[in-house]
Amino acid sequence: MSGHNRWSKVKRFKGAIDDKRGKLFTKIIKEITVAARMGGGDPNGNPRLRAAITIAKSSSMPRENIERAVKKGTGELEGQAIEEIVYEGYGPGGVAVIIETATDNKNRTVNDLRTIFKSSGGHLGEPNSVAWMFDRCGQLLFEKDKNPEDKVMEVALEAGAKDVSEGDGTVDVITEVNEVYQIKEAFEKVGMHPTSSGFSYIPKSTVRVEGDNALKLLKFLEQVEEHDDVQNVHANFEMDDKLFEELTNK
Repeated sequence: MSGHNRWSKVKRFKGAIDDKRGKLFTKIIKEITVAARMGGGDPNGNPRLRAAITIAKSSSMPRENIERAVKKGTGELEGQAIEEIVYEGYGPGGVAVIIETATDNKNRTVNDLRTIFKSSGGHLGEPNSVAWMFDRCGQLLFEKDKNPEDKVMEVALEAGAKDVSEGDGTVDVITEVNEVYQIKEAFEKVGMHPTSSGFSYIPKSTVRVEGDNALKLLKFLEQVEEHDDVQNVHANFEMDDKLFEELTNK
């Protein structure tokens, strides 16, 4: 089991932007809608929807908002169709970036992202231009102060998880894509509840960024995260902790 976490800074940065922009509800609603459209509106038979609803409730989302999102996904309520699209490219410093979106207008989304990439000195690529640098996995995050790593590892190994590592205040469990919700339920049976569960792109290797490139990269990621259609961002950068804290606290 690995002892370091290459993608922890991306998650910390992402969380900061979610808080700053108040985007969490918007992202959850889109996830509920997409999950209901793909797997039906019954959470008992749709693990992805069940997980999204659990996150919505833990985030104090009103019940009527959840129900409305489910009904839009199943077609019981009118609403523009939400489509999942993944974009890839290179940001400042040659950092590979994968962006997961949920959009009702893919032309708007791709044009906006292309502009953000171009203005940062990067470029939006074709499908699979950087995906080969990442592993697509399931991911569960646990709060470290409530879930000791040794206990998480014990349950994870028994349930068949691929990896466990410590992040910034979290213990992260990596799974096969098709096993993430099954392993999540194994944890819940012993009273351990992840703060989030879903899918992620884990970089196979990282690019170290420093100086001006580091600042440009974080500004670029902030612009991407602030876009209303963006659900998740994955990048393969490494940065000195002190520099990261200095730049993100500006």
